[in-house]
Amino acid sequence: MLPMTPAEAFAALALVAVACDGSLEREEAHALRDQLEGRTPFRNLSEATMGAMFDQLLELLRRDGWQGLLAQALPALTPEQQETGLAIAAHLVQCDRLVRAEELTMLESMAEQMSLPAERSRQILDVIRVLNRDKIGRAHV
Repeated sequence: MLPMTPAEAFAALALVAVACDGSLEREEAHALRDQLEGRTPFRNLSEATMGAMFDQLLELLRRDGWQGLLAQALPALTPEQQETGLAIAAHLVQCDRLVRAEELTMLESMAEQMSLPAERSRQILDVIRVLNRDKIGRAHV
């Protein structure tokens, strides 16, 4: 198998985030698409090209599980791309407002396998958690 391109690897991180719990819900698929469509190089890809890329990634996911797909994707990404990928993955995990244990395990595993300092990964995950809070508390002045 050929190494992944950075675009394929980045899309793989997003796919791992929405599929690590064993299901891919409609809301998650829409959120994944929304997160990728506005980014370079995805915004310039045709529907057919995107479809073919995700068909290939889904085949790898079925064959190797999310852990295998993650292991194949990470070496193709720079540390900066890994930071963005971790943030997108954390955001996608929370898109259905229900974070499962499998999803937390995946995020921890992803962060540990990246070439980022542990403190930086923790900062990214903390900021995304704050961003996705569903409740705004009463401000104390």
